[in-house]
Amino acid sequence: MYFSLISPAPGRERDAAQARALGPYEEHQWLWRFFPGAPDANRDFLFCHREVEGASRYYLVSGRPPMSPDAAWFVQTRDYAPELDSGARLRFDLRANPIVTSKRDGKARRDDVVMAEKKRLLQERGLNNWSEWQDAGKPQLYDLVDRTCRHWLIRRAEAHGFLVDEDALRVDGYLTHSERRHLPRTQQLRFSTVDFSGVLTVTDPDRFRSALTTGIGPAKAFGCGLLLVRRC
Repeated sequence: MYFSLISPAPGRERDAAQARALGPYEEHQWLWRFFPGAPDANRDFLFCHREVEGASRYYLVSGRPPMSPDAAWFVQTRDYAPELDSGARLRFDLRANPIVTSKRDGKARRDDVVMAEKKRLLQERGLNNWSEWQDAGKPQLYDLVDRTCRHWLIRRAEAHGFLVDEDALRVDGYLTHSERRHLPRTQQLRFSTVDFSGVLTVTDPDRFRSALTTGIGPAKAFGCGLLLVRRC
């Protein structure tokens, strides 16, 4: 496996900004250009986009080393084979798509964890929409996001071979995204993202290494699931 940083080449920041696509679908297709020679291959990379001092940075974990398709982008790559023992403490960052799966009409449905909790609370009170809830017990959106997303990550951490330090965990940047382009007229892509950061402890090195290379949660094609770690 390989870990890569893709960033604008020095002096080519303007060209890089013009070349980079912005929509979720286009961004994924644009990154495929860094993996030439296998147009029909399944996606074999995870990525995460960050803005650093106004410039785009892409972090990738991939089965093949990426190559820059033009002079505007600079690629730095190294082998990625983390050696970690049980009990290792690491700082982490994760952009994820927190969802809950339920059955409706005999079919499995995926729902955003925040929206699912909103629906549950409204049903308990016999309300149809959030604006109808006027009493003092109504939670603030920030508190609802923090509680539901924390619960989502903490539950999944054990299956992926780590424990989260709940006191150090931060939940930020909850956003909902929609995309209609490249889809049939009656369909619309909708998903949410949230940024986690904090400290974790490795409990199962094999499962944890798998999480580092295969990701956590859905929407990996849209920049979710890549767990970035560093030593405390």
